[in-house]
Formats: sequence, structure tokens, C-alpha cells
Amino acid sequence: MKILLGDFNTKVEAENIFKLAIGNESLHQESNDNGVRLVNFATSKSLVVKSGMFPHPNLHKYNWAYPDGKTHIQIDYILIDRR
Repeated sequence: MKILLGDFNTKVEAENIFKLAIGNESLHQESNDNGVRLVNFATSKSLVVKSGMFPHPNLHKYNWAYPDGKTHIQIDYILIDRR
């Protein structure tokens, strides 16, 4: 079993084209370039991003807050073998 944990500094939106790799439960409303790279890497290695697969309140999804205390993002992800 392959498990990859990391601070990828990405934002991945739960778009239809990403649903198999990221799921429906992403925190973000838009993807950045690193997010697209993460999804492409995951699909090329038969991995899925499990941190976006399970429903949680947004309060529990983010793992970094801007110094203003109002903006929160999810930048750490867990990738695991697709089964």
C-alpha cells in the first residue's frame, strides 16, 4: 500500500473532472496550478486524495489560516492507493 502525506501548497476544487481523484468534499472554490499538478500526479500513479473524500464541516477541513484570521485554506493532503 502506498501512502503519501505532504504539505503540497495546493488548492483543489471538487470539479467534475477531478471527482475520481479528489472526491466531492474539497474546501476550495477554485484550483490553482499546484492543485492541477497534484491531481495529475495522483491519477498517473493510481492514487486518490483521501483528504477530500469524506464530509466534514469546513471548520475541520482547513489546516492553515492567514494572519488576518479570516481566510482559511487546505494545503496538506493525504494520497493513498486507489482500491
